[in-house]
Amino acid sequence: MMSEEFPEPTVVRDRRRIDPETGQLREPAPAAEQPAEAADPAAAAPTAGGPDDGAADAELEAAQTLAAERLDELQRLNAEYANYRKRVDRDRDVARNAALSSVAEALLPVLDDVHLARQHGDLNGPFAAIAEKLETTLGRFGLERYGENGEPFDPSVHEALMHSHSDEHEVATCVQVLQPGYRFGERVLRPARVAVADPQG
Repeated sequence: MMSEEFPEPTVVRDRRRIDPETGQLREPAPAAEQPAEAADPAAAAPTAGGPDDGAADAELEAAQTLAAERLDELQRLNAEYANYRKRVDRDRDVARNAALSSVAEALLPVLDDVHLARQHGDLNGPFAAIAEKLETTLGRFGLERYGENGEPFDPSVHEALMHSHSDEHEVATCVQVLQPGYRFGERVLRPARVAVADPQG
């Protein structure tokens, strides 16, 4: 009678972390009992050129796109700030010049009296020094007196109060300045009031 041969016994490994009977956490199995694929980390690691590389490339591309967007926003904000600074500086200069010109315009009657007194020789002594300091200070801020006999008549800066004709002039000429004009920078505060001689005929 032949003996019956049995195959190798089947081994069942329970890899559950919690013991179903006690409910306690089990200790990890020794390395000898772990399956070969888990014991060899090199075997479980993804190979180069696998699907993980595609995900990494996608993440890198997304990060580069985000960085480019942030750089564009930063450059736009920087340009807007530079324009804002220029606008503020320009508005500040406009407000400053408007304030200075309004003060100078309010002082025009005083300057007219000083000019007339100087023309008649009545400005002398300490008052002459005070008047000169006043005119010098206003000139330093941009106030300018203009209007001279013999200069061509310009309706943009002159106001003709008297007209005559003369063969001595080929163009309309200011022959007498009745009241000097004042300008602050490019702005005419008051035109020079003059007598004008037009060419004969």
